[in-house]
Amino acid sequence: MPVARKRHTKARRDRARVFYKLKPKNLVECSVCKAQIEPHTVCVNCGKYKGKEVIDTAKKITKKAKNK
Repeated sequence: MPVARKRHTKARRDRARVFYKLKPKNLVECSVCKAQIEPHTVCVNCGKYKGKEVIDTAKKITKKAKNK
């Protein structure tokens, strides 16, 4: 037969829920355009990573204009 589970106190319940909170994102400043980005990712603003161009943003802009 199933056994009823024991009731936990409010303090014990709430202590377990402390770890469910959201943490703020860790943002750093892009070294080229000074925009706020996540660390170790390519900047969506200028397309550079560690000072080197990874994504050609000029090509991306002309492609968008062509589609419109």
